Amino acid sequence: MSIEVRDYGVTKDGRQVKQYIMVNKQGMKAVLLNYGAVLAELYVPDKKGELQDVAWGYENIAGYEVNAPGFGSAIGRNANRIGGACIEIAGRVYKLQKNDGENNLHGGDPGYNRRMWKGLIADDNKVEFSIESPDGDQGFPGNAKVKISYTLTDDNELRIGYEAQADQDTIFNLTNHSYFNLEGQESDSVLEHQVFIDADAFTPTDDGLIPTGEIRSVEGTPMDFRSFHALGERIEADYEPLKQAGGYDHNYVLNSGDAYALSCKLKSLKSGIVMEVYTDLPGMQLYCGNFLDQEAGGKNGRVYGKRSAVCFESQYFPDAVHHAEFKSPVFKAGEKYHSVTAYRFAIDGE
Repeated sequence: MSIEVRDYGVTKDGRQVKQYIMVNKQGMKAVLLNYGAVLAELYVPDKKGELQDVAWGYENIAGYEVNAPGFGSAIGRNANRIGGACIEIAGRVYKLQKNDGENNLHGGDPGYNRRMWKGLIADDNKVEFSIESPDGDQGFPGNAKVKISYTLTDDNELRIGYEAQADQDTIFNLTNHSYFNLEGQESDSVLEHQVFIDADAFTPTDDGLIPTGEIRSVEGTPMDFRSFHALGERIEADYEPLKQAGGYDHNYVLNSGDAYALSCKLKSLKSGIVMEVYTDLPGMQLYCGNFLDQEAGGKNGRVYGKRSAVCFESQYFPDAVHHAEFKSPVFKAGEKYHSVTAYRFAIDGE
């Protein structure tokens, strides 16, 4: 295993961005940036033994300074949506940014994905990024310290660890927003990719994509991925949740609850690559790039189009702070938040 640190580029305000290049014994390579704690590149071998970069991203730092889709991004303090862009903790109401209609999405601006993090090589296969988030940052209470680590193993697993702590009661719900296409940078669609999700239920939403509080069975619906289905097979079905979101953009209630376990699988018959997703969080957002709109500035001049890649965002349920029946993302002052999500790659049939 090796980790190399190189200069990546300079931000508009003159800050030098570093890239951390991790390579394992199988040749799998992850490229990380201390800007946004971003996963910028992820090369994995396909069935021909050729390396494919399976993560969408930008050609240079200028793209990541905007990065509206959140390619490869660390998301915090709260992943996903909060209805009405306000929360109440310990009897006090905190107003957040309305950056998604009347709601708050992914914490607000500036997001964690557009900040400079402190990078550290923590082990021969591990890089840690840390940031301090002051009281009132994005509207959230408490001075917080946040750490995100990336560990690349020799069995082709990229493990992401999250740690955080604050001096006031606050929300912690961190995730990674990588967009995956297992056929690499030459592919324009993810709709033929096969998906499995170990979930008997999902959380329906209103038209603003805020959960109603219902836990609905996937049985007999196009939301059922308990056996493999192509993403494009039912994405245009006449089913209200799909029409509301313009396709798959839904939180699944994982059967494993908060036990660390296999939650999802993604595979491409063309490349032969299989990606397994493990997490200890209760929810997983399946997002099929419905809002990607000819995103320019991609790698090798790529323009990324609608439904060209898919996200698996481990999380507490969206708007959980407003639903007592959902597991709470509120952590007490001094209480430690810790979570792990891993992406493990293999060749189908091996």
